[in-house]
Amino acid sequence: MESEAQIIRTEYSDLMKKSYIDYAMSVIISRALPDVRDGLKPVQRRTLYDMYELGIRYDRPYRKCARIVGDTMGKYHPHGDSSIYEALVVMAQDFKKGQILVDGHGNFGSIEGDGAAAMRYTEARLTKFTQEVCLSDLDKNVIDLCSNFDETEKEPVVLPVRVPNLLVNGAEGIAVGMATSIPTHNLGEVIDAVKAYMKNDAISTKQLMKYVKGPDFPTGGIVVNKDDLLNIYETGQGKIKIRGKVEVEELKGGKKQLVITEIPYTMIGTGIGKFLNDVAGLVESKKTTDIVDISNQSSKEGIRIVLELKRGADAENLKNMLYKKTRLEDTFGVNMLAVADGRPETLGLKRIIEHHVDFQFELATRKYTTLLAKEKEKSEVQEGLIKACDVIDLIIEILRGSKSVKDARACLVNGVTDNIKFKSSISKKMAAMLRFTERQATAILEMRLYRLIGLEIEALQREHEETLKNIARYEDILNNYDSMAGVIMEELDHYKKEYGRKRRTQIENAEEAVFEEKKIEEQDVVFLMDRFGYAKTVDVSVYERNREAADSENRYVVHCLNTGRLCLFTDTGKMHQIKVLDLPYGKFRDKGIPVDNVSNYSSSEEQIVMVCDSEQMRFAHLLFATAQGMIKRVEGTEFQVSKRTIAGTKLQEGDTLIDVKVVSENQNVVLRTRNGYFLRFPASDVPVKKKAAVGVRGIRLQKKDELEQVYLFEEGAETKVSFGEREVTLNRLKLAKRDGTGTKAR
Repeated sequence: MESEAQIIRTEYSDLMKKSYIDYAMSVIISRALPDVRDGLKPVQRRTLYDMYELGIRYDRPYRKCARIVGDTMGKYHPHGDSSIYEALVVMAQDFKKGQILVDGHGNFGSIEGDGAAAMRYTEARLTKFTQEVCLSDLDKNVIDLCSNFDETEKEPVVLPVRVPNLLVNGAEGIAVGMATSIPTHNLGEVIDAVKAYMKNDAISTKQLMKYVKGPDFPTGGIVVNKDDLLNIYETGQGKIKIRGKVEVEELKGGKKQLVITEIPYTMIGTGIGKFLNDVAGLVESKKTTDIVDISNQSSKEGIRIVLELKRGADAENLKNMLYKKTRLEDTFGVNMLAVADGRPETLGLKRIIEHHVDFQFELATRKYTTLLAKEKEKSEVQEGLIKACDVIDLIIEILRGSKSVKDARACLVNGVTDNIKFKSSISKKMAAMLRFTERQATAILEMRLYRLIGLEIEALQREHEETLKNIARYEDILNNYDSMAGVIMEELDHYKKEYGRKRRTQIENAEEAVFEEKKIEEQDVVFLMDRFGYAKTVDVSVYERNREAADSENRYVVHCLNTGRLCLFTDTGKMHQIKVLDLPYGKFRDKGIPVDNVSNYSSSEEQIVMVCDSEQMRFAHLLFATAQGMIKRVEGTEFQVSKRTIAGTKLQEGDTLIDVKVVSENQNVVLRTRNGYFLRFPASDVPVKKKAAVGVRGIRLQKKDELEQVYLFEEGAETKVSFGEREVTLNRLKLAKRDGTGTKAR
């Protein structure tokens, strides 16, 4: 009989909450965060273990990375090949890791951001460091193994790493709701700190920092906030300020050049290209005129970025400018988050070392327990063989008189003589007294005759003595804290001597970089913008010399200060601001640059209806007019804002702004429609409104007509304008009131 399907009803929000928490914890524990014990994320651990299992050792040939990635994915890490290969590449990059864990052969990327070649082209093998420090003693039951994803293989829960790899190689990872960022450290300093903790577990973080001075980045550089480090290492969180190393080189003829030989760790990758662009930007924007040339001369030998300076340039001030205005001084955010005891935890320096030392004692205990058991087995066998040599004639008689191995074994272990023929009753009595262990009996039965040679017996006795010494040593290590600590420290000394190197990053307290910008000399300039939207500024004298050409060739001509701002009003009612300094200043025939490049204005979406100087607007009113005939006056002070783009006016649906003009009370306004209706009235009739207001009706439009042009003129001044083939004199138009229909031009 078939069982009925069971429907489990549950609250959808509860199900989502549980599922999301499960997913988050899976990402945190099984992907993004390293384990405090070995400092490795699961993908790194699995890749290294797979290489170990494949036998790709440091003293054997390289193997294709595609083989390593495929094997790791098939056996241990079923999450796609790109994540495995990226992890493999990072472990082989000496500019990212304090100690590389993989020896790469081929293109594994560069410090300047070039990516590694495809895995079908590159090869790799384990480094000697990884093999000795991270993967030794796996055969001595030092760590637990767990089933892989499909339970067909066994993989290590953690690797038996003998140094605090979390500190030496650092870590970066983004999980769900949390991230880790641990800087790299000097191997020798970290080992000294571990030894100091083992000698005195009450040691403070401040005392530990006598050994660990601070981060030691593979790219070198200078840490400039030494006083903040104690708090960072106590809490596991904070910000480290790092600078690149800049040297001043003297050239012939009294010239100098700045040479950057070390970069901040955060500049690895595209940061170098961005830095070069930033320096070029400083030159183009005339923040400095002292840099003549920039060149990146970096090679395999190291970083070398050269900035050639003008004769007499202030090199120190320029150095400070680079620190202040570019990423040559940057911040490394520290968040020492790792998986400890199965859960994520933010750890200080002492807590990381504490976890590491506990792990080392656990490894040592398991290692020497395994070795002791093996030595005791060996001792048991050796004792049996030595004892057998003393009664070898009797044993030979037992073997010759036995019908089967089973009978011989029973006699050797329990003295059973029933099924064995002896030459004499004395032999039988002596055989009945034999009491070898099962292991000893097996060794005797498998013993070769050459072991009966006198010298071999002596060698066996010496081996037994050595075995007894080992047993005593292992028991002492297991039963005595100081003995075990001594063994661990001895190993650490060996690793320091073998793999230690000098510190690369300097640690100091440096003063804040102070850069004195040269004050720009204020001067009058003329802004010119042609009908294609290309803009520039020229000197007033240049404009005066070319006035006729400038006025005819350009759509907008505005007198302004080089330190000021220009306001662009567009048909959509927006106002965009431009710094005059952002525009190129030079010759009259220079092309200029599109205003789109220096503002939020987009020529594909909106059209400029007016450009005016921000300073001139301060003391004036602006007259706004729209295609639907709406007008208003707005005080210029309303547009004195710091934002690059604001709403200049409010428009009705389907309406567009057609003109903005600076207006005064004593002027007359003339509105002209597309169909030729003219309406003249005093500017004082236009009410002053806020910029967010729609305004009032300026002219009553006929059907299918719209406002097309706005004119201003002073009373008494004859002003003529063209409309079609006719000429209209504005001051002869009848003075009317606002909101009339106007008169049609005849």
